[in-house]
Amino acid sequence: MPLVPTAAILDAAAGHGVGAFNVIQVEHAQAIVAGAERAGTAVVLQISENCVRYHGDLEPIALATLAVARLADVPVAVHLDHVERTELVEEGIRLGVGSIMFDASKLPYRDNVALTAAVVRRCRAEGIPVEAELGEIGGKDGAHAPGARTDPGEAAAFVAETGVDALAVAVGSKHAMLTRDAELDLALIAAIHAAVPVPLVLHGSSGVPDELLADAVRAGITKVNIATRLNAVFTAAVRAGLAAEPSLVDTRKYLGPARAAVAAEVAGLLGVLCALPAWKIGTPG
Repeated sequence: MPLVPTAAILDAAAGHGVGAFNVIQVEHAQAIVAGAERAGTAVVLQISENCVRYHGDLEPIALATLAVARLADVPVAVHLDHVERTELVEEGIRLGVGSIMFDASKLPYRDNVALTAAVVRRCRAEGIPVEAELGEIGGKDGAHAPGARTDPGEAAAFVAETGVDALAVAVGSKHAMLTRDAELDLALIAAIHAAVPVPLVLHGSSGVPDELLADAVRAGITKVNIATRLNAVFTAAVRAGLAAEPSLVDTRKYLGPARAAVAAEVAGLLGVLCALPAWKIGTPG
């Protein structure tokens, strides 16, 4: 199937969870798509502003990720994650990404609304949906308050004022967790879901136990973002390969098994999320 807009996947979810996994190198993109193909589900490939900073520019990693998506046998969307610079929004539009998460959550509420609404207007003119964040997700480089929670009424007002197409909410998860003991507020998820007419997004999902991820989807989460968990699997496989053969210098010999390990992890996670079967998504016109 061809590359699809992110909206095509989210709109068709209908109570299923959509897995959204972060890309760092091209091996991540290949692994995520392989896992989605194994699970027979749609998937979202995410490129964060931190990833762009690592590569020095968006274009190399974006074009590689878009190419991997176009070759997939299941629907795949490409999404920019945690973008804070409007210049990067413009670059994403130019390169043809399927959606953009614009993150002005560090700003005061009114400034967040004003800047996000401006980005929504710009992206809507190009047919690109925008995700935003309200109620900072804890644990990201000390910038986000660990105990933050999104207020349902404020979330509804924020969506109405900005026109965003999806909303990331703070309900107990934290970015970059290496343990899986985060506790989600399922009642709060349900309350926000009842108040907000757009898909809800769970960031920092690597630290959430599998059964709680499934519960979060049942409570009203649609898009589930996962990065650190895949990085841990990738790194563990690389360490194991180098430890088993210390003289190894051919990077393919240890990156290949790491890619395979991530593919297996993605397939398992998509099963946990009750991810959307690929055949339920039509080819966009």
